[in-house]
Amino acid sequence: MLGPHDVGHRVVVRRRVGVRADRPVFSDILGELVDLTERDLTVRTVERVVRVPRAEITHAKRVPDRRRPTATETLERVAAAGWPAPEQARLGEWLLRAASGWTARGNSALPLGDPGRTLRAAVDAVETWYADRGLPPKITVPDPVGGRITVEVTDRGWTPAPPTLVQTAALADVTAAAGAEIEVRLDAAPPDAWLAAVAGYKGTLPDAARRIITGVPLARYAGIYAPDGSPIAVGRGVIADGHPEWLGLSLVTVDPAHRRRGLGRAVVASLARWAAGAGATRAYLQVEERNTAAVAMYAPLGFRTHHAYVTWTAPPA
Repeated sequence: MLGPHDVGHRVVVRRRVGVRADRPVFSDILGELVDLTERDLTVRTVERVVRVPRAEITHAKRVPDRRRPTATETLERVAAAGWPAPEQARLGEWLLRAASGWTARGNSALPLGDPGRTLRAAVDAVETWYADRGLPPKITVPDPVGGRITVEVTDRGWTPAPPTLVQTAALADVTAAAGAEIEVRLDAAPPDAWLAAVAGYKGTLPDAARRIITGVPLARYAGIYAPDGSPIAVGRGVIADGHPEWLGLSLVTVDPAHRRRGLGRAVVASLARWAAGAGATRAYLQVEERNTAAVAMYAPLGFRTHHAYVTWTAPPA
């Protein structure tokens, strides 16, 4: 049991919360022990302050103090800010995202930091949150920080999607390697023709998709257009609030009839020049590992893999 010397430290407390089918039901609380009396313990979690009567406690112990975020965790938070799901909630420090099913990034939990409960209870809560919204529960697990989560969801029968690479490059390298300039139009809001091109690439664009696409105020929507105004190549670049050094690139696509002409690189380079002028110094993007054509396009611009992630999906209920 905990004592006065544990006050001010992180602890985990297991308490009996009821009975189900003639068996006791337990719940775990993870946080900082802020007070301790003969009758109860008080724990500050990432969500609230909880007073636990000693009579309910079956086990309590100190756990290691919270560590500093890794480079992978930091960049994942930057990327999440650049692709803002219209519905978001916190599970401790984990981020829950929903966007009517449009893209895995917009409809998966991002398990970074402390969920404020045990891992098993956290995954249970993820399953409930997505089921309540009629969405398949998903968790995006970055490598290498999500090893324990991978074990947990594997044991539950969740299935992995193909890996996605998170690549980064210095903006100076991107612009230097771009080669001859091709005229690219940059708009502060996405034109209808630009949205139509993205819809052709991603399928339909529900309202949630448009809210993600336009959810970052400081953004540019790059396009190369034919004489009749139809889009040939498009891309999106954002600098999310609180992360002024990073340009986030997404939705870069070229019409199949116009590929292998350097248009995709021209779109990326134009967004890099805009972002550099706004004070950014680095860029990131996310590309499926199996999309070898896109990986090959980004490599000459200086993009290298920073880390990878896998999105896991729960089996049907």
